[in-house]
Amino acid sequence: MGIPSEKDDPVRSGSVDVDVKNGIIREGKADAALEFLRDEETIGAEEVDEKTLVRKIDWMIMPLMWAAYNLQYLDKVLINYASVMGLLSDTNMRTDEFSNLTLAFYVTYLFFELPTGFLMQRLPTAKYLGFNVTLWGLMTTLNCTAKNFGGLMTLRVLLGCFESSIAPALILITSMWYKRNEQPQRMGTWYLGTGTATMMGALVAYGLLFYTNDQFKSWQIMFLIFGLITIAVGICIFIFLPDNPMTSRLSHAEKVLAIERLRENRTGIENKHFKWHQFVEIFRDPQTYFIIIIVAAMNVSNATISSFTSLIIKNIGFSTKETELLNIPNGAVSIVSIVVTSYCASRFDQRCLCVIASLTVGLLGGCLLAFSPKDMKAAQLAGNYLTQVIGSALPILYSLAGANAAGHTKKVTMNAILLMSFCLGNILGPLTFRTEDEPDYIPAKIALVVTVAVAILFAFLLRFYYSWENRRRDTRHEGEVHQENSEFLDLTDRQNREFRL
Repeated sequence: MGIPSEKDDPVRSGSVDVDVKNGIIREGKADAALEFLRDEETIGAEEVDEKTLVRKIDWMIMPLMWAAYNLQYLDKVLINYASVMGLLSDTNMRTDEFSNLTLAFYVTYLFFELPTGFLMQRLPTAKYLGFNVTLWGLMTTLNCTAKNFGGLMTLRVLLGCFESSIAPALILITSMWYKRNEQPQRMGTWYLGTGTATMMGALVAYGLLFYTNDQFKSWQIMFLIFGLITIAVGICIFIFLPDNPMTSRLSHAEKVLAIERLRENRTGIENKHFKWHQFVEIFRDPQTYFIIIIVAAMNVSNATISSFTSLIIKNIGFSTKETELLNIPNGAVSIVSIVVTSYCASRFDQRCLCVIASLTVGLLGGCLLAFSPKDMKAAQLAGNYLTQVIGSALPILYSLAGANAAGHTKKVTMNAILLMSFCLGNILGPLTFRTEDEPDYIPAKIALVVTVAVAILFAFLLRFYYSWENRRRDTRHEGEVHQENSEFLDLTDRQNREFRL
């Protein structure tokens, strides 16, 4: 960790993996966007209206991205709704075994993050994503055939394997298409899938509670319905979602403008060559460790939010049908908080402060859950709903990673590390829910409060680091001349001396 010296800096030492002498750049070493601009005519781009183009891009990719993330979250948390629909009794599971299902999912998710990041760089991004969505849809569908803990465990492990591609793929795709200040709102848009999935799952689960046929359980029908929908969406992503602006269905002039307008990001669009020096650099970058701690700490609470909400609400003193209905506001709170937080992050360019604000509201919710008397149902329920706000910080952290890690290999690696941190938090979370703590789970609720407080502290430290580092770069590189096409030379944020965090 620490700032590279001139000897270590590939730009200043002359060892950058791009030959720019006499205007010649070795093929494959610069960003794919620069190779496209070099080989194609750029005439006509000035005639394209940028606002119209952005709207066209939005309609071309955002619905599919939202659908993918919506189903990813839904397929992951269906087990939450199933837990109060007879799943535990039908498969003879204890609370500890149910916690292990959540744990196994995130362990697999974590294990596959780096391999999936490598494959995502080497393969067409959207095609790889569509393939994985289709396969995890198949795993969701097969849950309806599981008869015991062993069968469910096998399917959860495979689900984690295939779902590991979703967030890094969507972060990468968003950074390929949108400017730095546009990214928080777009990431917030597809991340709304967490809220819409919560509402959809709760409504369908509630409706299925009126199904009484003993030969096929209501929770089995739920897995079957959403699994088949996911398979259909995966096929659509494979066919219709473009891999990058250069190979999209845009006109030639629109492709040129879509690329040119991203110069200000200085993070490039795509490069299929794995670069070891960029991979190593991510582990020498202080921001990496701040983000790891924030994401891991805030996601310990995600076990409460995604997998145990139904059990918590039911244990407050509500019936099964009331519990499923009371899950619906969780989705509404999540949607409103994501929209507000993402808008503020884009509008005021204060991402760290928006993260802190979201986590602070979630901390209040955690305190209500942990410390309010059990007979105060309203306070307990309010605490449950306020914890949903914690999730609105995650798309802002996604956008921080996407905007502040330049160089394609470094960007892919940062996304993988971010999601591994997400998994670590979610692995630790279920361990706090133990059978002996039933029905109140007080230690788990206290763990939520402590870990969110840690995330808030490190979010303040990250903001301080970014301010200090930008001042250092302003002083160190004052008066330097712009290097032509440096935005598309696949330089990292440290190699590009014009880059500011």
